[in-house]
Amino acid sequence: MKDIARQSMSIKVESMDLLNGQIKMEAHASATYLAMASWCEQNGFFTSAKFFYKQTEEERGHMMKIFEFLVDTGGNPVSPEVTGINHDYSSIVDVFENTLEHEVKVTKSIHNIVKKARELGDIATERFLDWFVLEQVEEENTIRDILDMIAVTGTEGVGLQMIDNQVANWIK
Repeated sequence: MKDIARQSMSIKVESMDLLNGQIKMEAHASATYLAMASWCEQNGFFTSAKFFYKQTEEERGHMMKIFEFLVDTGGNPVSPEVTGINHDYSSIVDVFENTLEHEVKVTKSIHNIVKKARELGDIATERFLDWFVLEQVEEENTIRDILDMIAVTGTEGVGLQMIDNQVANWIK
């Protein structure tokens, strides 16, 4: 029975496995951004905390979007175990630099799945991921803008408060 179900899926098994890996990555991002929100709250960056709470929800939304796609294609989405979340950051700059690093990893992973889907002729998965490709452009751009603002503002004295206040511009 299980073999018949797998043969009638409208997604390639390799794509499904990669998308389950992406579900885990999105869940990890959601948990990481929640830890960053906590760090921001504890260190007085209340607007940045709101930004990361919002990011937490977005990443969970991405995870669910992939999860539901796997259900719709007859695949087997797997609820991920999330471990290894960092809660310690040296500064607000460290928080945003880690965020950019994480978003770049997510982008590379999405691009890898698109390339594999293209190689496999899995058009449904390739088309599904179009939205994620463009979303990652936006995500990386937002964090780069914040890091650029930090570079211009500086992190001395009132610069830190200005940084936190300006992050409100990037909360959707």
